Amino acid sequence: MKFNSLSIAYNKRNILKDISLEIKPGEFVFFIGASGSGKTSLINAMLGFKKIHKGSIVDDNGNDIGKMGTRKMLQYRRKMGVIFQDFKLLAKKTVYENVAFAMEVCGYSQKEIQKRIPEVLSQVGLLSKKDKFIETLSGGEVQRTGIARALIHHPNIIIGDEPTGNLDKHNALEVMYLLDTLNQQGKTIIIATHDETIVNIMQKRVIAFQDGKIISDQESGNYCL
Repeated sequence: MKFNSLSIAYNKRNILKDISLEIKPGEFVFFIGASGSGKTSLINAMLGFKKIHKGSIVDDNGNDIGKMGTRKMLQYRRKMGVIFQDFKLLAKKTVYENVAFAMEVCGYSQKEIQKRIPEVLSQVGLLSKKDKFIETLSGGEVQRTGIARALIHHPNIIIGDEPTGNLDKHNALEVMYLLDTLNQQGKTIIIATHDETIVNIMQKRVIAFQDGKIISDQESGNYCL
């Protein structure tokens, strides 16, 4: 994915300023920076949720996402799995029911759901917990359920905006090691985070943002702010 001189404004204020960047298939990348630095805005732009005012974002197939129609945008987003800080799961439903609900909303048949859910739950180590209610799980298990949900479309890219923000160190590292395993299987991982500890332990590519600009890009680095 390439970002070519990308600029985005909100309320007449530039929130991303002339961003040029390439993330190659199979990379594991951390976006770091203070709140308002631009890292979440770049993720939203990647997902097609921010209007591009200047420059472009080009996907791995050479498509300019700013020029995509509604149908093509939906197809593009299905190639991405998104995980959230606040999980966005249904506490009164089971692990299986949460993933099934996401598939139902996307129009999958019951036959497809029954086949796919055991596959993704096995990938995240939760098949034995499929009938457990979300409210009974540890924080790490809850986020692994979120990752399972993100995997339902066989995404090429997994994006997380502060996915460990509500987890303790043990559970945060558990989630990061799972994402590292998915990365080793060929998936591109892009994580926006404030968590200095996990960035320093994981030793992946680290891109630092400040005031809407990239101020540092380390191939295998530490939290540098």
